[in-house]
Formats: sequence, C-alpha cells, structure tokens
Amino acid sequence: MIVALSLSSIDVSLAARCLLDTPVAPPPALTLPTIPSLPKATLPPLPSVPTLPKATLPPLPSIQVPSQPTLPTTTLPPLPTNPLPTLPNQPTLPKSTLPPLPSTQVPTLPTFPNVPKVTLPPLPANPLPTIPTTIPSIPTIPTTIPTIPILSPPPSK
Repeated sequence: MIVALSLSSIDVSLAARCLLDTPVAPPPALTLPTIPSLPKATLPPLPSVPTLPKATLPPLPSIQVPSQPTLPTTTLPPLPTNPLPTLPNQPTLPKSTLPPLPSTQVPTLPTFPNVPKVTLPPLPANPLPTIPTTIPSIPTIPTTIPTIPILSPPPSK
C-alpha cells in the first residue's frame, strides 16, 4: 500500500506527463542476435515389451431363458368428435352516468401582510483564538511510598 501511495504522488504524475509530452523518436532498427544451434540429443532405443501369453477363459454355461408371454393388445375407443357447446351471450349492462359535481367556489386563501426585511448588524471583527503549539509537561508520579509512623514496626534494638 505504501508503494502504491508513493507511486501516486504528484511528482510521479508530473514526470509521467512530461514523458508523454515529449516527441516520440523513431525506433532504432532492431538487429536480432543469431541463436546458436544446439546439438541434437540422441536417445537410446526403448526396450521391447515382452509378449504375454494369451489367457483363455472357460466357456460360460448356457442358460435357457423362458420365453415371455405375449400381452394382448388393447385398443382405446375413438374420442367423440362433437364440437364443444358455445357459451350463451352475456347480457350487456347499461352504461351508468354519474351526476355532475356541484359547482362550488373554492374559498380564496387569506393573504399575509408583507413583513419588512431585517438587516443584521455586522459581526465583530475579533481575531480567532490562537492554538498553543507546545504541550504542557505531565507531572511525574512519585515511586516511593511515604512511611506512616503508626503503621511502621518499632525500631529494632
């Protein structure tokens, strides 16, 4: 991620832009080096595969399969060719008309009186408070515990 951020800096972008703005020089004529030919490796011949004797299997016993009985063929009766009955005509309903809406006047909304425009006084030109740049020092915590005379043992003799 650091590499990606460092490569995306403005300097790299400007350098890439400058490279894109430079005119392109014609490419030099390419001369391909000749590749030396390698010696051909000769492999020893493969050993011949020994021939295996042919295995003979005993003949399978023949089993008589009983013949299947034949089923009688059934024929279906032909379908009737009667056309389907037609549906009776549906009675048409009379068109219904709605009575006209009463023409009542929409009451007008009351108008509001014009409110005078109020201008605000300018803001005082007080400077912004300054932020301190030094960090106050942190007081140190004493590492020794003071002795309390009541809880301390009597002096040894």
